[in-house]
Amino acid sequence: MNELFGTLSDGTPVHRWTLQRAGVRVRVLSYGGIVQSAEVPDRNGNSADVVLGFTELDGYVTHPEPYFGALVGRYANRIAGGRFPLDGRTYALALNNGPNSLHGGERGFDKRVWDVAPVADGVRLSRVSPHGEEGFPGRVEMSATYTLGATGALRIVYEAVTDAPTVLNPTNHSYFNLGGPGSGHAGGHELRLAASRITPVDADLIPTGALEDVADTRFDFRRARKVGSGYDHNFVLDKGVTDTAVEVAELYDPASGRVLTVATTEPGLQLYTADHLGEPFAPGDGVALETQHFPDSPNRPEFPGTVLRPGEVFRSETVYGFSVR
Repeated sequence: MNELFGTLSDGTPVHRWTLQRAGVRVRVLSYGGIVQSAEVPDRNGNSADVVLGFTELDGYVTHPEPYFGALVGRYANRIAGGRFPLDGRTYALALNNGPNSLHGGERGFDKRVWDVAPVADGVRLSRVSPHGEEGFPGRVEMSATYTLGATGALRIVYEAVTDAPTVLNPTNHSYFNLGGPGSGHAGGHELRLAASRITPVDADLIPTGALEDVADTRFDFRRARKVGSGYDHNFVLDKGVTDTAVEVAELYDPASGRVLTVATTEPGLQLYTADHLGEPFAPGDGVALETQHFPDSPNRPEFPGTVLRPGEVFRSETVYGFSVR
């Protein structure tokens, strides 16, 4: 189902698409590729929205920085100094996170209106990111396809081609609270992550280049435990880059019984406990599990590469599964 959700200040209409299957209902906006809501049942069959968001477009326009539910890019996470080398040339990006570039710059994918077309069990969002947008090279034809599987799992498949060498690292930035609206801090959720290492960071949250073992540290989620707070870190998934999505994470809310699983083709996952959320939400109201390549990879040749070249097809897949326990 497609309906008008609102209008931007320049008169551009924003539409909302509703996907429904197997007791799960997901709403997606043409603005920013935003997952506005995901309603799933608890162990008693009562449905509630498990992602943070707003009921009106103005909420997303006036609160852009937390990236509620958004499709972020061209490059998710941080690029140090907003600069990176590629084929002998250095590219300068917008600095929108202190000394760094974050989530594609000042007006990344999350603040663009996408073309939307229905597909089987979902929708396909597409747009052309022109050469030089936010400082990134190459004209990139990008799509993100959102579908609901037979069990109600939300699958997001990103695909792209370019006419010049560039870097690309999109992700979805939903904040999950499996207790539903008004349930409070999500730090009591239990998290399991198939990651034996992290990429430690400096004071500006830029990776040092090292890979640090999580054993005997607060970063060890290899066995499920409460999430807590104080995380904005990239976990190195044990599986590495894969051609098909592999389950790497499970988030469980003991109160409601809701379970979220995350499967991905990506080599990393950013755990962000949203400790800086402001009104109308409170710090820690949600947990972001951002599947991705590593932060600052364009400046770190030892990390898995994020360069996309002409003639190549970029593809990335992440699946959010919902169940109860």
